[in-house]
Amino acid sequence: MFDPLQTDIKYLKGVGPLRAKTLGEDLNIFTLRDLLYNFPYKYIDRSVIHQIKNLTDGMPYVLLRGQIVSKNIEGTGRRERLVALFSDGTGYVELVWFNCIKTLEKKLAFNHTYVLLGKPTSFNGRISIAHPELEDAQTTESQPLTMQPHYHTSERMKRQGFSSRTMGELVGRAFDMLHGKPLAETLPQYMISEYHLMGVDEAIHKVHRPRCANELPEASRRLKFEELFYLQLDILQYTQNRKLHYDGFVFSKVGDYFMRFYNERLPFELTNAQKRVVKEVRKDVATGSQMNRLLQGDVGSGKTMVALLCCLLALDNGFQACIMAPTEILAEQHYQSIVEQIGELPIKVDLLTGDVKGKRRKAVLDGVADGSVKILVGTHALIEPSVSFLNLGFVVIDEQHRFGVKQRAKLWGKNVRPPHILVMTATPIPRTLAMTVYGDLDVSVIDELPPGRKPVQTVHYRQTDRGKLYQGIRYQLQLGRQVYVVYPLIKENEKLDLRDAETGYNQLVDVFRDYKVGIVHGKMKPVDKENVMRAFKKGDIHILVSTTVIEVGVNVPNASVMVIENAERFGLAQLHQLRGRVGRGAEQSYCILMTKDNLSDTSSRRMRVMVDSTDGFVIAEEDMKLRGPGDIEGTAQSGMPFDLKIANIVKDQELLEVAREAASQVLVGDPHHNLPQNEVVWAQLARLKKTQINFSAIS
Repeated sequence: MFDPLQTDIKYLKGVGPLRAKTLGEDLNIFTLRDLLYNFPYKYIDRSVIHQIKNLTDGMPYVLLRGQIVSKNIEGTGRRERLVALFSDGTGYVELVWFNCIKTLEKKLAFNHTYVLLGKPTSFNGRISIAHPELEDAQTTESQPLTMQPHYHTSERMKRQGFSSRTMGELVGRAFDMLHGKPLAETLPQYMISEYHLMGVDEAIHKVHRPRCANELPEASRRLKFEELFYLQLDILQYTQNRKLHYDGFVFSKVGDYFMRFYNERLPFELTNAQKRVVKEVRKDVATGSQMNRLLQGDVGSGKTMVALLCCLLALDNGFQACIMAPTEILAEQHYQSIVEQIGELPIKVDLLTGDVKGKRRKAVLDGVADGSVKILVGTHALIEPSVSFLNLGFVVIDEQHRFGVKQRAKLWGKNVRPPHILVMTATPIPRTLAMTVYGDLDVSVIDELPPGRKPVQTVHYRQTDRGKLYQGIRYQLQLGRQVYVVYPLIKENEKLDLRDAETGYNQLVDVFRDYKVGIVHGKMKPVDKENVMRAFKKGDIHILVSTTVIEVGVNVPNASVMVIENAERFGLAQLHQLRGRVGRGAEQSYCILMTKDNLSDTSSRRMRVMVDSTDGFVIAEEDMKLRGPGDIEGTAQSGMPFDLKIANIVKDQELLEVAREAASQVLVGDPHHNLPQNEVVWAQLARLKKTQINFSAIS
């Protein structure tokens, strides 16, 4: 039977082949269904004209009516901007434009009434609006005051005459093509009733054509639930299928390797969190299903010790284990740490990186192939075809988001059955993000630090406090400690008002003449970078100037101070990672956040979060609230099975959990997809999976 929603978008009046090509490439709109599921990203309530005196930071887009009272082009070169003062008689608001400013400046007229649309933000205690839309008041008065939807458009679409208003007109024509026939329901009736949801036809109409603001919440809730439900159903079904179809090696015993290490070599008492994770892994590897587990742990929480204990379980059951790290220095660090911890136990551990060449490399490869190498630590060199294990049973992937999916999947081919996989991250992931991006993985969390670790004290300094900063650094150096100083840039950039590593290095050399200052950054040759890092680790360098290349994996217990210059330019997760480079010894450590004197409200909030909390999970939640899930490190590489067009996993956390529960109930109650009441569910999921990306085998 013909489905009108499957009509090619090029046949819609006003589109045609050229525009259809643009809609497909820029917005993934190929059919009428795609057009109707391309939702407005904002609405302007044209029934309300706000007053400037009532504006506050963080308000949504507002409509103002008033006049330009002054205008001026400020700055020079790339910092040039147009600044105008706008008044409605109740107050003044500053308007700022950074593009096409000379043309705009000529168009702005005094003694002329405009209707302005923009988003108020606060800077230095003043309300301003960047890039507002201005319309002649007489033109807008002829339009009905209503909820006006706004749709995303690309630069190419604008060049072809597409505007947000054009998109709205196309949606109207799409509804007309349906001739009043309601859209087919995409959720079963029992679910609509149980969760008090609006029907899909009513929801789609109201989200595109709301008559008032009160109509939007229930329509949006229905469409968000649908998106989140099918997202979670796909993830849960994938997890179920993986556990059913991928047999895993059975680790049935805890033997001598594990017990001797635990009783003779364990350097400290495990925390309860570490013990819990080891038990979770032991339970997984005894089931006969292939384990795919994510281990989250804050910096310094002891993930590597847990990974080593799990590797020893593999050895006890006749298997080899490997640990893959994203950088040579981190791989070497893991290798040295494991060799030191194992001590005299009869376990051969070896290292394979790009630096291991010639006879040494052949010896490592031979040992892996004949099984004499029990634990192999390395970089992506582990996945090269020349690496052939005798019996690989357990794989640890550290900082897993730094490896591509295809890279990680190559480890699956290193044995006749896929080995058990433990992926580790020191970037705590908010629960709702873990439920989506990493939803097919079982999740373990180490949420406490080993005993004796003192929390890092975090302080926020401004440029006027630089003398105090240098005084504190000198005191720590006199105590024999070492210092990191991290910069956002390598070289000075006249377009950006930021401190840079090369200038900072020269200043620190001049200020601290009695101490050795080193520098490391991403444009140095790998061998030079490694040499500087080793010198710092040995204590030959007292102050290490760096960019964020030292964000992950460097372990120097004697380093007690982390200075982050222009800290306002870093995200919370990155600041927390950098802070985790200190506090690794028994002495009190400090993180100094250096910022410019004048900060935006958002930057000030980030600094407060860092000063107030050392809990990586609290910081990750705040980071996701401030930046959104799409910007969190690692999520772009991992991806989600379906694009979210209206739901937001930050703002819709409660609805996400409800949708996940609904999806779980469907899977449990209808595992073979044969219940009549769920026919619409499985048909809709199949339709979505035809056009969307599925999960890779390893996430």
